[in-house]
Amino acid sequence: MLERHEALTLVHAHGDELEDLLAAAAALRDQHKGKIVTFSPKIFVPLTNLCRDFCGYCTFRKAPAEPGAKTMTLDEVLRVVRQGKSLGCTEVLFSLGDKPEAIYPEMKRFLEQRGQRRTLDYLYEACQVVLEETELLPHSNPGVMGKKDLQRLREVNISLGLMLENISDRLMRPGNAHDNAPDKKPALRLRTMEEAGKLRIPFTTGILIGIGETWEERIDSLFAIRDLQAHYGHIQEVIIQNFRVKPEIPMRHHPEPGPKEMLKTIALARLIFGGAMNIQAPPNLEPNNYELYLDAGINDWGGVSPLTPDFINPEAPWPALQSLREKSAAAGFQLKARLPIYPEFISQGERLLPRSLVPYVERLSGVDGLVKDGGPLGSLLTRSQRSEIRNQ
Repeated sequence: MLERHEALTLVHAHGDELEDLLAAAAALRDQHKGKIVTFSPKIFVPLTNLCRDFCGYCTFRKAPAEPGAKTMTLDEVLRVVRQGKSLGCTEVLFSLGDKPEAIYPEMKRFLEQRGQRRTLDYLYEACQVVLEETELLPHSNPGVMGKKDLQRLREVNISLGLMLENISDRLMRPGNAHDNAPDKKPALRLRTMEEAGKLRIPFTTGILIGIGETWEERIDSLFAIRDLQAHYGHIQEVIIQNFRVKPEIPMRHHPEPGPKEMLKTIALARLIFGGAMNIQAPPNLEPNNYELYLDAGINDWGGVSPLTPDFINPEAPWPALQSLREKSAAAGFQLKARLPIYPEFISQGERLLPRSLVPYVERLSGVDGLVKDGGPLGSLLTRSQRSEIRNQ
């Protein structure tokens, strides 16, 4: 694995040096992961898009009076999850704003009507209902949390996630990406990740590139994650995600990271974390050439939904599973569906999962720890069949 000074030298790679860097990362991936690339067939559930943070790149968050502001009822959650189940999905990805009840009386009233005090309480109830009613596997990204909330959500989530995004406090200064986002303070996010490690929660994290960080800050962010992984061993995947310009965001004139920058970051992440780590990059944020990420060392496409859009990046539709399979195959890889917990974590059983959740995982996983019978890849539906299910 690379050390920090080596990584900082390699950020200057270009031309033949960059090709050598990509080749080294891909070879390391092949040595440990072979020629299989995975994805998680998911239903994207935006439980609430109310949020107390105002990030410069975000279109997901809304204020109560804005068009599109929405907190889903449990009936709405179950309706979309059941549709996803009929399409072969196994993961229910809950995304939500961070602590909206702290600034919005409307959210407080919604929670009080349910006999709850916090959005995290409502998330717990939604995850519990999904488990009990559909037997699909919740994975939640609820923002910064303390030990008690992590302990509680662990009982109803197969895995949890929180993007570090970047370790730099500089991005919280006025005019920067996180200047009005109290929950994006790096120390708070690292503390949440550390507490998850102490509790042995299978965890997803990663960095967001192109939001004004320097290469040094980007590398330091990856090493901060590696340090946590070395200490606790709970991080199951690292996401490298690229910033996308949207016309309505404060950062609408900010340049996006180019394809070579993305490839270089992925390759450096692979070499920093080694061959065993699962490195992921979302295919919908580079729709024309996402298969090139395989040349840089990824082994996972992340969650891809045959039903719901990417509510964080609604302008970027998921690739069709048939296309994802064909492009992966053209690059020499076999596409396989996984659960929101990776096989190497499943094999550790009750060390990483509450006993009550083990049967849910066993019901959906095959002997290889991946989705039994291939999930949605086992019988790809036609576009008209998918449309019929969506309209039910």
